Amino acid sequence: MTPQEIQRAIQYVVASTSYGKDTVSQIVHTGFSELEALATTTSHSFSRDQVLEYVSRWTMTKTGQPEPLVREILGCAGRWLDELYAQLAQEHPDEVQQPDGDADEGRS
Repeated sequence: MTPQEIQRAIQYVVASTSYGKDTVSQIVHTGFSELEALATTTSHSFSRDQVLEYVSRWTMTKTGQPEPLVREILGCAGRWLDELYAQLAQEHPDEVQQPDGDADEGRS
């Protein structure tokens, strides 16, 4: 993700929650950085829930922020990513892999 996209995610979360920009920025940067590292260093397939759990725990440990706060902010940022993905899929259907629904449920 580009710095501009991360800033848009932060703005989306700030507008959607009652949390301050500094707190949201810290959590989003930490969580997204670990998500990027995970995506570039592993070939293992994980379900969305597994990835969210891992990134949430990592972010809680690194930032020292409480679990409910981290989960709410990362959940909201995840909804922003879903909307971005849907937009890209609509604009570039040949370039974006379509989700398979529950196809990744049995993977580990």
